[in-house]
Amino acid sequence: MSYRSRFKRKDIDELFRAVLTLDSEEECYRFFEDVCTVNELHSIAQRFQVASMLNDKKTYNEIEADTKASTATISRVNKCLEYGADGYKLVLERLHEQKDPETK
Repeated sequence: MSYRSRFKRKDIDELFRAVLTLDSEEECYRFFEDVCTVNELHSIAQRFQVASMLNDKKTYNEIEADTKASTATISRVNKCLEYGADGYKLVLERLHEQKDPETK
């Protein structure tokens, strides 16, 4: 099954191809520190942390206390988990498999 993004554009394709060339956490830090502002990177990391906690069935109150994310951010991420393109789910499943190879 092929996924067709609503956001597909040549410049975004090029950005994603660039990200796919990164081989290590250090390379990711180097690239994203150049591409993103500190606030952008913190926001992306926070949203991913929220997604992970929602996936682990944490409550909004727990997530808000742990991440300092607003309820609006938590709700937006939850909407993506429920009705989005399954990008969070894909990555969270892969990370879970890396932590516990027995789940494969």
